[in-house]
Amino acid sequence: MSLPHAILTALLEKPSSGLELTRRFDRSIGYFWSATHQQIYRELGKLEAEGLIRALPAEQPARGQKKAYEVLPAGRAELARWTGASQDPKPHRDALLLRLRAAAVVGTAGIEADLRRHLELHERQLAEYREIERRDFPPGRDGPEDRLRHLVLRAGIDLETFWIQWLGHALAEFAHLPDAGEGERPGEPRA
Repeated sequence: MSLPHAILTALLEKPSSGLELTRRFDRSIGYFWSATHQQIYRELGKLEAEGLIRALPAEQPARGQKKAYEVLPAGRAELARWTGASQDPKPHRDALLLRLRAAAVVGTAGIEADLRRHLELHERQLAEYREIERRDFPPGRDGPEDRLRHLVLRAGIDLETFWIQWLGHALAEFAHLPDAGEGERPGEPRA
């Protein structure tokens, strides 16, 4: 996914100012495609220059007034083209997994505590997703747009559930490891 396409999606859902858009990113799209406020504002300028979006006319021009943007037909066509194109999955990169691999050769100091911290973070994120699901997708709300949005949320719920289960397995493994200190290799006898 690319930031321009995330912005086009958000603006098609609801024309917004840059500030409103960044807030909406923080509450929705940002859960699975993050961007800084500066990146969003920079991309809005590029999309406008390319003729994919336009600033809505202000009722009363005023200095410093927020510009609201809407998607133009060319922007909708670009989003439709991109949505229909085939993309290969991206390789998964996760520093925690790399750190575990490194711990196999340099020792496990600090890793178990960080696994517990990650578990807590994933449990909180799962609770937040479940609250969004309860609030935004009550029984009977099953129009095509709602079903697709719910499907995206379900991906987040399922990923958090996976990480919680995996971290539980990882912590169970740590319970069976010898107490490896700084610089020691797991399974290596202490001097």
